[in-house]
Parts: sequence; structure tokens; C-alpha cells
Amino acid sequence: MKTAVEELSPTRVKLTVEVPFDELRPSMDAAYKKVAQQVRVPGFRPGKVPARIIEQRFGRAVVLEETLNDAVPKLYGQAVDEADVFPVSQPDIEVTKIDDGEQIEFTAEVDIRPNFDVPDYQGIEVTVDSAEVTDEDVDAQLDALRQRFATLTGVERPAARGDYVVMDLRAEIDGKNIEEQAASEVSYEVGAGSVLQGLDDALEGMSAGEEKSFTTELVGGENAGEQAEVIINVKSVKEKVLPELDDEFAQLASEFDTLDELKTSIREQARRNKLIDQVVQTREKALDALLDQIDIPLPDSALKAEIDARKHNLDHQIAESGLSREAFFRLYQTTEEERFAEFDKNSARALKVGFVLDKIVKAEELGVSEQELTNFVVRRAMEMGVQPNELAKHLADNDQLTLAMVEIVRDKAKSVIGDAAKVVDSDGNEVDLKAIYTEINGEAPVEDEAPAEEQAEEKAEA
Repeated sequence: MKTAVEELSPTRVKLTVEVPFDELRPSMDAAYKKVAQQVRVPGFRPGKVPARIIEQRFGRAVVLEETLNDAVPKLYGQAVDEADVFPVSQPDIEVTKIDDGEQIEFTAEVDIRPNFDVPDYQGIEVTVDSAEVTDEDVDAQLDALRQRFATLTGVERPAARGDYVVMDLRAEIDGKNIEEQAASEVSYEVGAGSVLQGLDDALEGMSAGEEKSFTTELVGGENAGEQAEVIINVKSVKEKVLPELDDEFAQLASEFDTLDELKTSIREQARRNKLIDQVVQTREKALDALLDQIDIPLPDSALKAEIDARKHNLDHQIAESGLSREAFFRLYQTTEEERFAEFDKNSARALKVGFVLDKIVKAEELGVSEQELTNFVVRRAMEMGVQPNELAKHLADNDQLTLAMVEIVRDKAKSVIGDAAKVVDSDGNEVDLKAIYTEINGEAPVEDEAPAEEQAEEKAEA
């Protein structure tokens, strides 16, 4: 097989592949067998029709077509390896020549990862947040803990922001009751920011037993987007009462007997979290600094596919929410235009990041061990709330194990970039990442550092 490469643009090539007929022999034998199974010829059992009879009765073109259908995709894969290009889209393949018994020729146009060099990332200067734990940090954690153990107490006064009300809701359009919009005994925190515009303003100042109506746009159901009169009937008003900060609270909220012991534990965990944040910030900022040094043209098809995938996921989220598009974007305090602009920006960055990390993976000869893949599946299964063996089977059945391994090695490449950086904190102190790894994981090797980042991601999600 002979392959010629023509660069159509920095992100697209045309492969011209010439293949001697001898190399098609396995595919041609398979084609005869397949055709023999499909045709019926008197005097021959299915699958036993000789090749010459097939050609006489149905023509050699049928066999050649089946041969090319089997051979060309495989030959294309070989040509890609031979040409040392990295496709990022499906190829446009055209068989341009069939010289029966001699050779075939086909072309394949495909978008590829552009050629570029990764600059030296040793010593990239990065500044991260300080890991010093302040009293304010501890107080913030204590307050969050108190919020979790707060109680609601009924009050004989009008509702204010931060209070909880229990209410009945119903909606009318032109005086007609909309049954699917009715709800009873709804508990709601005043000022929480309902997607039902006007609800918070209407509730402020209402007391138990009072009724009020306001006009708003419905956000779900068959009448989503229509103006309706919403009637509120407040059943009760309750205020949140936080527990006192004392030893009794420490015993209630933790395994500790005293408040001082609880504060010490919170301070230690806060330091651990800040150290993990320093690791994550180092890797992200070092990667950003490296990306700023590289100008990479992006393949249009790959960029479009990335953007379309994000839009598809957004449509799925909106459908799952049961809200209208307008209400959905209002809930997240954004607009469709803003979200699409984010998709354009983030998709371009994601492609660029992938290209750069893949280069580093190859240069550093990074791989994935069976244990690393197992750990990845277990962690991801925990996040999704499914059994690890179920997720492993799903990944295998859907040919997604390769994608999982790509994600793992790219994370390792990001760690390589971060480990090579020169890091200081916002107070000007040098940050020793290896010392952080040792403190958090009990060991320093780069390949075992992933848990620190995973814990940081879990903390951020929480």
C-alpha cells in the first residue's frame, strides 16, 4: 500500500491511497462467502455457491463492491497510521480507481489535529491562593454547620426574607382555574429566588391566614409562557433558629465532645482543603499559561461537534427540568445568548486543551494501568450512584473505555505540567507540591497524586 498526503489546510488533509489487488485478497474471500450466504442458486446449498458461479450469475461488480466495503475502512486506518496524522472527524472517502486484478485507489479527506510544538513548560510561574486558615474560615464553616442543624419555629408576624412559609398555590387564566398549576402545603424560603417571578415580592409582608394574588408568567406545563393570575394562601410563617455555639452543639453536630475540639477539626480540614485547592489551581493555571503561548488553528468540524454536543446536553437539561426555556435561563440567571457564547468559548478551549495534553501524553509516554482504570470506574460510579460493575459493563458495551483512558492520561498530563511549575502563594511564599502530596496522600509520586484533585472536585461540588 502506498499513501500520499496533501495538506488542504492546517487542519485538513487529503490522503491518496494506492492498494495492490493482492492486499485485497482477505476481504475478497470474505466477500465471496458473504454473497454466497445471501444468494440462492439451484443445485447449491446456501453458502456453498462457488466463486465462478457467483460471478456468472450476479456479476463480479457485486463482489468488488462487497470487497471494498470491507477493505477500505481498514485500509484507511492503516493509511492514517502510515501518514502519522491524527483525525478528528469522519473522513470523506471516494474510490477513484478500480483496476480489476491490479490495484485500487481511493482518497480520503479528513480534518486532523494541526501540527504544533509544545513550548517548554518547566518553570512556568504560577501564583495560587494562600493555604493559611483564618478565624473567619473556621467561623464560616461553623455557621454552615449551624445552618444544617437549624430549626423552624412558628412566628405571629408577617413573613420576611429568610423566613419559611407553608402555602397553597393556584393559578387562573381569564378566570379559569389551571388545575396542573395548583399545589398544596408548599414549604418555601422567602427570598430564595423562585422561577415564578413575583412570588418573593408577594410573600414579603404576608401573615398566616392571608391570601394575595399577583400576575406572572407560568414556567411549566401546557400553559408555560402564558400570563396568569397566581393566588397565594399562606398557612404558616416560620423563622429559622440557629443552635447556640457550645459543647452541646459540638456533640449534636459531630463526634466531638467540646466546641474547641470541633473547631480544631474544622481548622485541620480547612487547611487540607486549601492545600488541595493549591494543587488544583497550580495545574489549571500552569495549563492556562502554557495555552497562552500556543496558537493552534481548530478544525471546523471538531469545533462544531463540540458545540453541538453542549447544546444537545442543554436541551436535555431543559426538558428534564420541566421548565420553559425562558424560566430555565431565568433560574440560572443567564440568557440563551450568554450560554451559547460560553459554549463557543469553552468548546474552543476544550479542543485546544485536548490537543496540547495529547501531545504531552505522547512525549512523556504516559499510560493507564489496569488499577488506574478500575479506580476511575469506581470513583465515577460513586458520583453517579450506580454499581461499579454496571458502569464498567456500560462503558465496555458502548466502546467508551477508550474515552475513559483518554481522560485519565490527560489528567496525568495536566499533573506533569503542574509539577513542573514554579509555584508561590498570594503571600509570596514558595509552595512545595511534593510536600502537599505527602501531607494529603502520605506519598509523593506523581502518578498517585490524583486523589488530591479528586477531593478538591468533590469539595467544590459540595
